[in-house]
Amino acid sequence: MLYDFLRNEQYADKPLYLQIYFSVRAAIENGSLKKGDKLPSIRQLCDNMKVSKTTVIAAYDQLKAEGYILNRPQSGYYVAAQFDSLPPSSNPAEISRSEKQQYFEYDFSTKSTDEKILNLAAWRKEIKEVINRSYLLTSYGDVQGEEALRLSLRQYALGIRSVNADENRIVVGAGTQAILCMLCSMLGHGKTVAMQEASFVQSEYVFRSFDYDVKYFHIDEYGVTIDSLDWIQPDIVLINPNYSGTSGCNMPVSRRLEIIAWAKAHDALILEDDFNGELRYSTLPVPSVQHYDGERTVYIGSFSKVLLPSVRISYMVLPKRLLPEYESIKQLINQTASKTEQLALASYIRSGRIDGHIRRARRIYLEKSRLTHESLAHMLPEATLHFNETAMYFRAVLPYDIDRERIDKALSQNYIRLMRNRENEREFGISFSGIPTEKIAPGIALVSEIIRQYKTG
Repeated sequence: MLYDFLRNEQYADKPLYLQIYFSVRAAIENGSLKKGDKLPSIRQLCDNMKVSKTTVIAAYDQLKAEGYILNRPQSGYYVAAQFDSLPPSSNPAEISRSEKQQYFEYDFSTKSTDEKILNLAAWRKEIKEVINRSYLLTSYGDVQGEEALRLSLRQYALGIRSVNADENRIVVGAGTQAILCMLCSMLGHGKTVAMQEASFVQSEYVFRSFDYDVKYFHIDEYGVTIDSLDWIQPDIVLINPNYSGTSGCNMPVSRRLEIIAWAKAHDALILEDDFNGELRYSTLPVPSVQHYDGERTVYIGSFSKVLLPSVRISYMVLPKRLLPEYESIKQLINQTASKTEQLALASYIRSGRIDGHIRRARRIYLEKSRLTHESLAHMLPEATLHFNETAMYFRAVLPYDIDRERIDKALSQNYIRLMRNRENEREFGISFSGIPTEKIAPGIALVSEIIRQYKTG
């Protein structure tokens, strides 16, 4: 009775012992085998299936370890489990295969960085050197972040972004969301936070998880308006000074000082999300807000775009006034960033390789930004363009109606990915961060052709 489905074709790509294991398990789960049914002996399976004794024993041992069968001495193997409510039908041989990633010939999204920027050989060397020092990897990491990295970050943040900090005020985490979770744990629940609408949706999720009241401040060409802060009266103000205001420009020093003065007068906290602040390439980087006010500003930096998206290392610099709150919880929060990558990054910074890396990035992104602007101005001259330097993309707003659904379908069919603004059908985001330089002009030419094909007004 059992032999009919022991060689099920859906398990044919598996080793023989797993073919037997999966077949018997499936028969028990779908009710073909009931609790108490006797299974063929090891010798019977060996003879009938022409397999070794070791193969059958390995399959039966695994089933026994998982509680599907039991072995009665001098009697044999019996089914030990009964599924009254059968699990959903599935193929156990398929082990969590992720959906195949779609290929894009022209990827104008922000989901990658340019391969020419990072010296992968140097980064591999840093990782290898850490791994070779095995004594570093046989213990848990520092909950605040590896001291070697925090010492390196102190020099890096001061030199690149004029951030005033010492290593005791730097906290490392795996990405900005992890950093924000730690910060909210320190500040407690039920705060009111003011931020720019649709600027950082992941942070909104974290804030709402801590029962924060999220409100959107008004903006003008320079960023958040003081009048709107007076109206909201937030406990926390989240800003990205590198991309603010209706024009997406760098927040001028005068507005930064106004926000600092408001926060001081109202005992509010400033969260400075300095996303890619060091990657300005057409203008010089402006000192961080934290540079002007280290007592009321939490500075947040990240290496996701500066280095590699896969290196999930972010950090925050706490004002001294928050250190007691952090000390009270830090032993309860496990470090989320890889210790190996933290130590590799520390060495990468300390050796000076990060400086060459940033210079190379600025040079490449400057060239790509100019080429993208020229291509858009030439091929979509009717569009209004807004340039976001640190986020490395252009917003192109069309003056006429389009059939957006058909455009999106045509873009997908031509292996093109753009950034989508779901609130404005006429707007497209064109990022040059990851697309190869030689594909920018032909990609934009194809985009403009598709847009005009489905112009409706």
